[in-house]
Amino acid sequence: MSDSFPIDEVRAHFPALKRLYHGQRVAYFDGPGGSQVAQSTIDAMTSYMARGGANLHGVFPTSVETEATIADAKTKLAALLHTKPSEIAFGANMTTLTFAISRALARTWDAQTEIVVTELDHRANVDPWLTAARDRGAKPVWLRVNKEKLALDLDHLDEVITPRTKVVAVGLASNAVGTITDVRRIAQRAHEVGALVVVDAVHAVPHFSVDREVLDADILLCSTYKFFGPHVGVAAIREGLFAHLDVYKLDPAPTYDPDKLETGTQSHEGIAGIGGALDFVASLGDGTTLREKMVSAMKRIEAYEDSLARHMRAGLQAMRGVRLFSAEEGIPKTPTIAITVDGQDARAVCEQVLETASVFVADGHFYASTLADRLGVNSCGGFVRAGIAPYNTQEEVDRYLNALERIAR
Repeated sequence: MSDSFPIDEVRAHFPALKRLYHGQRVAYFDGPGGSQVAQSTIDAMTSYMARGGANLHGVFPTSVETEATIADAKTKLAALLHTKPSEIAFGANMTTLTFAISRALARTWDAQTEIVVTELDHRANVDPWLTAARDRGAKPVWLRVNKEKLALDLDHLDEVITPRTKVVAVGLASNAVGTITDVRRIAQRAHEVGALVVVDAVHAVPHFSVDREVLDADILLCSTYKFFGPHVGVAAIREGLFAHLDVYKLDPAPTYDPDKLETGTQSHEGIAGIGGALDFVASLGDGTTLREKMVSAMKRIEAYEDSLARHMRAGLQAMRGVRLFSAEEGIPKTPTIAITVDGQDARAVCEQVLETASVFVADGHFYASTLADRLGVNSCGGFVRAGIAPYNTQEEVDRYLNALERIAR
């Protein structure tokens, strides 16, 4: 256990942790579907709305302040992801942004084009590319998952990524089983043949320090409601690529980036909340620059979450009647842990854990439906998934394990 992590201080930032169910304090292990929200996020959103909101490009104070709020959020996100603020675009969510980006890139595709997607990914980084490929007559190519390792098979990249490949869409971390993928290795091969690399970092960003430059990604996507913020999608697109991205837009809308991708009026109060969420993250780190504080904070979060995840996995591995879906030793993983219980439907397990221990865990394929099909879990309702966040405790992990042991017996 990480003794230096200020868990009591962290928990004090999350008002939702006071919630009771059956008279017992709730344990939130549903973070992979959306984390709880920091008080600084709530304060920033309500403050923006209370002062008076406005649309952009006006001369009056509320309009000018809204533009400053957006700029502040982009500056903080750039520090988190190691990008430029001018490369950050907002949208309703990651899925909507990916559909918009895929349609823009597909304008130049034809029957000679190949698009690579993976069997491990959330369908948000699969179906927008498959749809665009179908519309243009391009060929989709699948990067397969090794079912035993629960990781992508990267031994045949030269065969999967060819000179005909235009886009490689890959997830940095699996939202279903937590496997972290060696994106940099994939990007190296993709760039050898001139392909673009689109990285779904939605599940990764909440759990470890993500550096777009280290990953060598051309497009990086995430969602702020996964890391203590509001429901806003984020796309970080390299400057040179962004400038030439021929997006679908209204005729009078801006032609410059990143605004050209931000169709319609954005959620300005939500964007204000992003700044508040990232203020909380930065408060956990050390350093002289905002980037240094973000990296330091995420390393502390990663170490603490990993200590709880190791404890949870060890308990599950020792439990008869429980099947743990976890990548083999040596493959890095987020603290997202999927199981099935012999003879039990996944939803029934979640209901029993809820009613007996006040623990919130989720069931299903979580839109990683190809992976769930390959592993054969959809016949029992999918996975039971528990995701650890920095506000969780060992007592909550033990409560979950004790409840599962009773169910498995």
